[in-house]
Amino acid sequence: MKPITEYQDYRCYMQDYYDERKRVSSFSWREFARDAGFTSPTYLKLVCEKKTRLSSLGAEKVGAAMHLVDYELDYFKLMVECCHAKTEDDRKIAFEAMLKLARENSVKVVGADAYKFFETWVHPVVRELASVMPGATPGEIARRCCLDVSAVDVRKSLDFMVNAGLLKKNGDAYEQVDKHLTGSPEIMSVAMRSMHHEMTRFADEALEQFSPKERNFSGLTMGISEADYEQIVQEIDAFRRRIAQIALKGRGVGRVYRLNLQLFPLTWEEGKNHA
Repeated sequence: MKPITEYQDYRCYMQDYYDERKRVSSFSWREFARDAGFTSPTYLKLVCEKKTRLSSLGAEKVGAAMHLVDYELDYFKLMVECCHAKTEDDRKIAFEAMLKLARENSVKVVGADAYKFFETWVHPVVRELASVMPGATPGEIARRCCLDVSAVDVRKSLDFMVNAGLLKKNGDAYEQVDKHLTGSPEIMSVAMRSMHHEMTRFADEALEQFSPKERNFSGLTMGISEADYEQIVQEIDAFRRRIAQIALKGRGVGRVYRLNLQLFPLTWEEGKNHA
């Protein structure tokens, strides 16, 4: 069975534990529930099917039933907390506690690189600049950024991306590596939310900082149905892919730009007015 730090959803870990025990014995959901101190023989099966959930006390009991001890038990309980967080801020706190626990025990969390990369604007921007500025120092890369970033932060970003396999260092130059970072949808949404907040703030500043020749702002206010919304989202996705291809096949890099595509409601649904 995979190490627990390769999981970000406690239900997946429980299911794999059950499947592994079942593979080598006559282990059953009834036995699993009994080991954890639950009277319902199907309770843990329903948990894994996302039809119910573990409480913090339930997490302690199930972790013990799976013979988890020390940091592995703490990690499992944090996974439960992370999965059932009521807000994304709470989910972020729980996931960062999972990362801290893993670091303290010299183990790696799958998805941690994706979370770290998308949590801040620094990594995507530095990744674009580093590959077109061979021999540049971290300070020179920092000075190319319109946003405030130190040479130390640029150096840390470069080191992180080399270790994560997003950049490859060739002498004093960097080359982008086409690597897809993965993580659970819930955790990725937390990281992306942080970046979207930053980029929305930067867009507001760019409205005043740059002339209309250097930036393009436009908008459209419209009344649409749910079906219209779904179709528009598909069109936005297709448009974004076409823009990515233009950049991929582009004629060099003069500047690094950010394209924000934002579609959000300005009114509540009929019959669902917000109190």
